[in-house]
Amino acid sequence: MNIFEKLKFHLKNDPNYNKFIKNLSAQITDVSHITIITPNIYIKNYIKRKYVKKFQEFFEKELGITPEIEISTKKIEKKVINLQPTISNSLLLPEYTFETFIIGSSNQFAYIAAKNVAENPGNAYNPLFIYGGVGLGKTHLLQAIGNHLKNKLRVIYITSEQFLNEFRKHLSAGEMDKFRNKYRNCDVLLIDDVQFFAGKDDTQEEFFHTFNELYQQKKQICLSSDRAPKKINNLVERLKSRFGAGLIVDIQPPELSTKIAIIKNKCILNGFKIPIEVIEYMATELDINLREIEGVITKINAFAKIVGIKEITIDFARQALKDYIGDRKEEVTLDDIIKLIAKEFNIKPSEIISKSRNRKIVLARRCAIYLARELTHKSTPTIAKYFGLKDHSAVSHAIKAFNKKLKEKEFKMKIEELKNKIQLKSE
Repeated sequence: MNIFEKLKFHLKNDPNYNKFIKNLSAQITDVSHITIITPNIYIKNYIKRKYVKKFQEFFEKELGITPEIEISTKKIEKKVINLQPTISNSLLLPEYTFETFIIGSSNQFAYIAAKNVAENPGNAYNPLFIYGGVGLGKTHLLQAIGNHLKNKLRVIYITSEQFLNEFRKHLSAGEMDKFRNKYRNCDVLLIDDVQFFAGKDDTQEEFFHTFNELYQQKKQICLSSDRAPKKINNLVERLKSRFGAGLIVDIQPPELSTKIAIIKNKCILNGFKIPIEVIEYMATELDINLREIEGVITKINAFAKIVGIKEITIDFARQALKDYIGDRKEEVTLDDIIKLIAKEFNIKPSEIISKSRNRKIVLARRCAIYLARELTHKSTPTIAKYFGLKDHSAVSHAIKAFNKKLKEKEFKMKIEELKNKIQLKSE
């Protein structure tokens, strides 16, 4: 039973079920946008007025996100544009689209910038430079731009390593005109991991001239890297200058709610049935990049089939994922806790042990005290002294106040995630 059939089953006892709900169908290409198809205009208008909110509430409860719902009277035929780009797009993966990208506060700015570029190439932000750690969505956004434009414009998506190998192959064969004709006559150039150009002087020289040629023609250039342009060592200054001439955006590791949404989305797209409590456990426990999430989900489901488990539990998931859970520190220190809490709350470590009564700092301080009791063997007088408190009773008071906050489900999950982060051995 797919999610829309589940919705119809949920509404089975609705007095208008046979008249308005029974004959509905749906097209779900992505959980963020659902098209509901009605038999006629009368039912379309009625559903639009009376049921859209109910549908959204159901999907919100089941999926954890509120999708955009479109009501239509016929299946949407995707228009195929008969423009045949002269450049191959074989490296673009069809699943990397804007619709399948899960947005959170950690990546929202990068997503908006990429979407603007896709809708107004060569004019919005040129070049667009996206940087961030491994597996956080840089490639997804570059390819989403490419997939959005590939039927309209001549798009090239390539990694820096592939560009380098192709350049040297054409150079040794004396076919540089062919190479330049390809890269200087595209409409959109997307290059992943440009940090690997560092130290490759001949490639940097060639790319500099390719960049200039495209830029002068107002052709769109999008680049990604694991660090900001100024921090790429052994990259010539004139390329750093060119990379910084447009818009530079970063992607941070996802916050807990985004991680949960990503895992949910992957489960739905792959047809995997994993209970929400297991998804939440995975999101809080695993300190992995997003590129590995699909592999983790696949492993859990494969493991369940092999051993004949019908319902995946947290205990089962813990056993299946033991290889993914990082090694724990032998001893967590108070300094470890302070450093991570300061980073998570975006404050200075010194503020946590200060006398400040700022609301945010007080919560961070209570959080640190709570974790100090949970994760270390320090006595309450020792903790009190470290945090500059009067005596052990102040520690007890802080923990009691914090326990009230832990009754909020999302906050409790966040603290569980912090526990795991603190206990992981530093690389």
